[in-house]
Amino acid sequence: MTDRKYSTVVKILSYQVLIILIVTTGFAVKEGGQQALSAILGGMAAFVPNLYFALRIHRSAGQEARKIVNSFYAGESGKLLLTVALFMMIFQIPNIQTLPLLVSYVATLSVFWFALLMR
Repeated sequence: MTDRKYSTVVKILSYQVLIILIVTTGFAVKEGGQQALSAILGGMAAFVPNLYFALRIHRSAGQEARKIVNSFYAGESGKLLLTVALFMMIFQIPNIQTLPLLVSYVATLSVFWFALLMR
């Protein structure tokens, strides 16, 4: 991966963390601790799999095309499984609030769409 692509990935992940903090702070101020906990967990359910995927792809940089493609598919599969596992764990926590959880999850994932628009 070139430095520019790597810096784009780092920027996207950084913006995701920023969005998680903003949404969580908003719910904490307006609604309280349980809403904020739900929001941060929703954001993390989006961020952690994306971080895993980014690290997986970064490790395959400089290899032959077939290995990069295999790494991409393995990373995407792992990302989906990790997302499912995280949501299964999150919904085991008592009193999780669905609205802040999903708002933060969707807001964190939307960073990709805004990144595309900013290019």
